Amino acid sequence: MNTLDFDAPEFAARENRGGDFAGANSAGDGSFVFDLERYWHEAFALKYWLAGIVALGLMLGVLLTLLSTPLYQASARLEVSQITVDVTNLDTLDTESKISELQYLNTQYELLLSKFMAKRVMEAGNLSRDEEFRDAFTLVDGPYLESRIEETLFANVSIDPITQSSLVDIKFSSPSPGLSARIANLWAQEFVAANYEKRFGANIEARDFLQSQIGELRERLAESEQQLVEYANANEILVLNAGGDSGSEGAGQTLVGADLQALNTALAEAVADRVSAQAAAMGGNFPVNDPRNELLTTLSESEAELAVLRSTFGPDYPQVREKQAEVSSLRSAIASGSRDLVQSARIRESELRDQVERVKQRFLGQQGQGIRYGILKREVDTNREIYDALLQRFKELEASGAGQNNIQIIDNADVPTGPYAPSLIKNLLISLVASLVFVAGMVYLKVALSQTLQDPDDVRKRLGIALLGAIPRDKQGTIIESLTERSSEINEAYTTVRTNMNFLTPKGAPEVLMFTSSVPAEGKSISSVGVATSFAQLGKRTLLIDADLRNSRLRDSLDLRDYDRGGLVPLLANQETDMASQIIHLERFGFDFLPMGRTPPNPVELLAGERFARLIEEARATYDQVLIDGAPMLALADAIEIAKVADGVVFVIEAERIKLRGIENALGRLQRSGAHIYGGIVTKVSEKNSAYGYGYGYGYGYGYGYGEDKTEGEALRARSDQ
Repeated sequence: MNTLDFDAPEFAARENRGGDFAGANSAGDGSFVFDLERYWHEAFALKYWLAGIVALGLMLGVLLTLLSTPLYQASARLEVSQITVDVTNLDTLDTESKISELQYLNTQYELLLSKFMAKRVMEAGNLSRDEEFRDAFTLVDGPYLESRIEETLFANVSIDPITQSSLVDIKFSSPSPGLSARIANLWAQEFVAANYEKRFGANIEARDFLQSQIGELRERLAESEQQLVEYANANEILVLNAGGDSGSEGAGQTLVGADLQALNTALAEAVADRVSAQAAAMGGNFPVNDPRNELLTTLSESEAELAVLRSTFGPDYPQVREKQAEVSSLRSAIASGSRDLVQSARIRESELRDQVERVKQRFLGQQGQGIRYGILKREVDTNREIYDALLQRFKELEASGAGQNNIQIIDNADVPTGPYAPSLIKNLLISLVASLVFVAGMVYLKVALSQTLQDPDDVRKRLGIALLGAIPRDKQGTIIESLTERSSEINEAYTTVRTNMNFLTPKGAPEVLMFTSSVPAEGKSISSVGVATSFAQLGKRTLLIDADLRNSRLRDSLDLRDYDRGGLVPLLANQETDMASQIIHLERFGFDFLPMGRTPPNPVELLAGERFARLIEEARATYDQVLIDGAPMLALADAIEIAKVADGVVFVIEAERIKLRGIENALGRLQRSGAHIYGGIVTKVSEKNSAYGYGYGYGYGYGYGYGEDKTEGEALRARSDQ
């Protein structure tokens, strides 16, 4: 069975939903696919324009490539390491912050492209006076030259971090290859230097401060030492020991103090010797090394011998007298030596006392001078201690400043051998993509902003009524002849419309149908003739009524220009009472025709009267199919009055002419009046519209060489005859 052959229950359900034949597809009928198809066909219709736009875009890409100034790009590579090595093992003045490596690297990348770096590079390279740089970027003298230089640097420098590494490339592009390499290297060097200053900047500042303080303190120390020496020389103060904290102690370390101390020691020894000599003289106890000890020994021996001789020989013995004389001589010698030693000790003690007294007076005279000397000495010592401390700290900071920089230059930028831009392939790809985007947007806007009916299926999707058929545009101007030729494209199209009408109700096509449109010349009258001819070819008794009382086109289309004596108007005006006498049988088309007659002055009053309704009922009783060619909707009420007596309305729409909003307004007026709109017919479908599936050789299959509809029509006529 042909797909158009629906059974009665199913079609009745559709008829209850408003006769939406074309809406038989489910909600998931792939409307999105059809929308894409519409875009494709719109693009195909504009293919020459779109191809021209793409070609123009490619030409612009080639032209821009040829006219662009060649740019050379140089690249210097840095290693940015968060972990640093301190070769001095000394703490810096700044504490390293504990941050993640990713955050640290991102911070360095932002610093690389900061205004600080641009200004530093500009000053380091003296770019404001660099003729090569200014000529390369056409920078002239002016009040904002430095700002323009910074903007130029920002516009031409870029960084490219190497993924999964701590390496980053600094790239600079310019019209000069040497300049590009120079700026890239300068940027890298300045960043390394800036990082070094940042890490050890506090130490450097501290060293500078200490260096200045050390210089001042050195001069102060020299001045205080000079004052101390001059004071000592002026007062004959000879310092034997540099130690000492107090003024008196400082004076005690002079030569006078040393002499007084030595004399006191010698005087004490002399007193001790005198006392010892006196004691020895009185007690006969001499020191061990005293020569008198030998005399005492000899005396003892002589006395012992004298005693032996006395006891043996008596006192008068000559040897006794000799020994007695010897003993006396020894005793005299011992007594004389003791007196001499005591006297000598006393003399030495007296002399030492005199010397001590004289030195003591000199020492007492230097006591006041020692206080001033001690003050000067303490000032010298204090200045020396401060100087030594500052000098030690300076040496520590100097050693700390020798720490290793955590950012190093890995590769210096080489002078590029060729330009990197413009790239013809890249520009062509960009131009192609831009052109395609532009044409895609153009097609999208064309579809989105389209105000007319392009796709016949929009009758169903946008207007909400059934699509009964699509009539191709007549290019040869022989549409009337084509209506009667069964194998013609036009005839097959109206045969499809008639076939679809047969499924509008369970009993077949509605008996009385009115044809209307939004505005004149949309193909409404021709469509009514075509459908009437198709019903007549099916064997049905068909009547076509010309009810367009304002501007009838059927007389011209059917070549009945001279027939304006009778017709519908006299019947409505009660000038004629027999409708059969006013009907013309058109043998050529096979249906009966009730012409309009003369144009009346009051069309709406005639159509709204009861006479018109009785005429339709009379025609309904006589004919199998009654078709009414009504007036266009416009702002008139003619079509609304006709719709009241008809079973339903067929709305005719010309493709690509009337705005959809106007069509919607016309349909809305009909629906508000209570008219039953069975569907629409799209006329004058062009080749572009045919691409949507409703033209020659597409969609419903009408056209030369396609016999399915013709076979179906013959089958329907056979069933009708039966």
